[in-house]
Amino acid sequence: MPNFNRRKFLQSTVSTAAATSLLSGMETLLAAEQGGEDAKNLAIAPFRFDVTPPMGHSLCGGWIKPVVDVDDELEAIGFVLLGAGKPIVICAVDWTGLLNEAHIAWRTALAEAAGTTPERVAVQCVHQHNAPFACLEAERIVQEQGDLPHIVELDYFEDCLKRGKAAVTNALKQSRPVTHIAAGQGRVEQVASNRRVFRDENGRIKAMRGSSCSDDKLRALPEGLIDPQLKTVAFFDGDQKVVACHYYATHPMSYYGDGRVSSDFAGLARKQRQAEDADCTHIYFTGCAGNIAAGKYNDGSKELRPILTGRIYDGIVNSEATLKPQPIGKVAWLTQDLLPEPRADLSAEALEQRISNSKNPVVGRNRPSYMLSWLRRLEQQIPIVLSSLRVNDISLLHLPAECFIEYQLHAQSLAPDRFVATAAYGDGGPWYIPTADEYPHGGYEVGVAFCEPGVDKLLRNGSKKLVR
Repeated sequence: MPNFNRRKFLQSTVSTAAATSLLSGMETLLAAEQGGEDAKNLAIAPFRFDVTPPMGHSLCGGWIKPVVDVDDELEAIGFVLLGAGKPIVICAVDWTGLLNEAHIAWRTALAEAAGTTPERVAVQCVHQHNAPFACLEAERIVQEQGDLPHIVELDYFEDCLKRGKAAVTNALKQSRPVTHIAAGQGRVEQVASNRRVFRDENGRIKAMRGSSCSDDKLRALPEGLIDPQLKTVAFFDGDQKVVACHYYATHPMSYYGDGRVSSDFAGLARKQRQAEDADCTHIYFTGCAGNIAAGKYNDGSKELRPILTGRIYDGIVNSEATLKPQPIGKVAWLTQDLLPEPRADLSAEALEQRISNSKNPVVGRNRPSYMLSWLRRLEQQIPIVLSSLRVNDISLLHLPAECFIEYQLHAQSLAPDRFVATAAYGDGGPWYIPTADEYPHGGYEVGVAFCEPGVDKLLRNGSKKLVR
């Protein structure tokens, strides 16, 4: 398909999906207030498909080493829930991120295959960094320059969508009843730590420990605010566990930037559990980890990847050990639209100058293309869609981008009588989403956030409507 036609198609897809989602929030909230759909004939159709990038493909937006080899494959794994109104699709992808049009294109493709609408599809990325970071508008922007690496190669992107459609179509032919649901949690030891713990007397960030950290003084500091629990929500056909969704909040990288594709310790733990429990589809979701990483416990050495893998695996097993299935009574799907204000200091003209300046490093040109894409999206008033699947007293909450851990903890506090499992890294358009009170304290995450602090109130209000 020529680029012009592809652009026209994607713009049409975005506009249609956005218009549909604007109507969805009120409709689904009304359904929830009425108790949701009775779960009399529910069925579930798990699916999975390969999304490993080809040799030479850009990783993490093109500013780290491209693909030179594959240590282990990247996957998209999810399920279709049938029998509660139009089908519901939930999917986790082993990519760094899906932003703006790219995210909507994924939701639209999976919706078409499942026979539903895009607002009833949640696509969340796990956020490994030796993986693609897809924004279609950013790809167009950098390719107009002629001297920058791809953000995402379009043929590969479209091939993934075709594989996704085929996987969902095939899964629907093999759907099976789902009668029970269970939720549990297990504590993960020595993985997650807060990145923003080294501050001056005024609370401003002085240094950050990232996914890895070689500074002994930073590693010696306390864990800081985290959510130590790995949560599992599992769907059953009678006493047979069919799908198990696992949730944990940390950046899922031990080391990266070497061009070797890997699902890293979170994906490897999931694969280990999958190998020994083949009759159940295991899915891993990264929670609100914008300010959470393994830096306190990870120096970036290769020896620590299997150790971190083992700790996540133990968390999965311990969480599953607490599962107590209960018959499914009511099911509801809810959505809320989020349309935040862009950062006031983001100027389209200044961003275009940075992108076109060949003296800037690649990261100083490709990253601004994501910022410019965000501005262009907001000019079109295309909202982010938050969503939640409610089953009995369990809520699966789907949030965008790199939300700070405070949003996950806040969502859980809103409904103490419910089990709330949060997946972040949905639509990555806003990049980082710090809390409003962290903006004055600076630091890396605040420096690359694309929204004004008012996004905090919008996100908390949206979560409140989805989990209460």
